[in-house]
Amino acid sequence: MKLLSINVSKPKPIAYNGKIIQTGIFKEPISGTVMLREKNIDGDGQGDLKVHGGTYKAIYGYPIEHYSHWQQELNRDDLSSGQFGENLTVEGMLEDEVHIGDVFQIGTTVQLQITQPRVPCFKLGYKMGLPEFPKQFLESRRVGFYFRVLAEGEITAGDAISRLEIAAEPMSVTEILNLRFFDTNNHEKIAKARKLPALSPSWKKDFTRILQAKDLI
Repeated sequence: MKLLSINVSKPKPIAYNGKIIQTGIFKEPISGTVMLREKNIDGDGQGDLKVHGGTYKAIYGYPIEHYSHWQQELNRDDLSSGQFGENLTVEGMLEDEVHIGDVFQIGTTVQLQITQPRVPCFKLGYKMGLPEFPKQFLESRRVGFYFRVLAEGEITAGDAISRLEIAAEPMSVTEILNLRFFDTNNHEKIAKARKLPALSPSWKKDFTRILQAKDLI
């Protein structure tokens, strides 16, 4: 596994539905060594802290392997690292092979733990110039994942990524995404998923609501 690119952006204003909003989705690759901190990477920022950023969505990772899929699917050759709003473009970390709660080390000091899949919002559609793209992105299951930061430190594009710990009850990012959006009647697995210690609180609440709606808790 490898860190291929570090991508950052300060929030920028865009016009959307007659309003001016702030977004940090326009990530651009940076070179050299950079500090990864508890809530984000130096030089980066989120436009709406109510739905982006925070402890459980501090860092967003996206697999480079999906870029070729989107190039073919969208017939585009202009996709570059950071295109999907990711902080870290990574190699060898596909969603069906990594789990909620897995812990990874980047370089010599940084430690990150996967907390949830990424759910795209309208800002991704805006950046792509395709208003319907968030739905297509979600349905593809090629969504990437968020990390919380267990140990801060410096990272550099090209750093090796190693898995330090596999979650005690491993449920893959893909499996969790499916339970939330596409397999919502699988109540037994949803009950298991909502108890995962590393899963973000917002996703635990989502799974709790699904079960409550069926009077299962």
